[in-house]
Amino acid sequence: QVQLVESGGGLVQAGGSLRLSCAASGFSFSSYTIGWFRQAPGNEREVVTTIVWTSGRTYYADFVKGRFTISRDNAKNTVYLQMNSLAHKDTDVYYCAAADQAMIAVRDRKQYDYWGPGTQVTVSS
Repeated sequence: QVQLVESGGGLVQAGGSLRLSCAASGFSFSSYTIGWFRQAPGNEREVVTTIVWTSGRTYYADFVKGRFTISRDNAKNTVYLQMNSLAHKDTDVYYCAAADQAMIAVRDRKQYDYWGPGTQVTVSS
């Protein structure tokens, strides 16, 4: 059974850091692009960052450049999102997703095939 599970969310003060993890089971990330998205109630789900597993090519939304870093661990079949300098505006549910795309750091959420249930990140101001 294909499954993605996020972990690492929680409550943090503004200026603090969190590291999210996304672990896959039932398939290998090796031919996929992995993305982190976020969504607040009433808003559309937006892309935060993506990584092409094979090449390591990445994409970052402008609002996280210089603060967030996406990385991968081949042995653990896990993707991480290191979030630094968090601000209240970063409060959202964060989702991990996988797109069957081995060449391009896909940004369009409609192209993603598998999604995790999400993890809440709350930044207190």
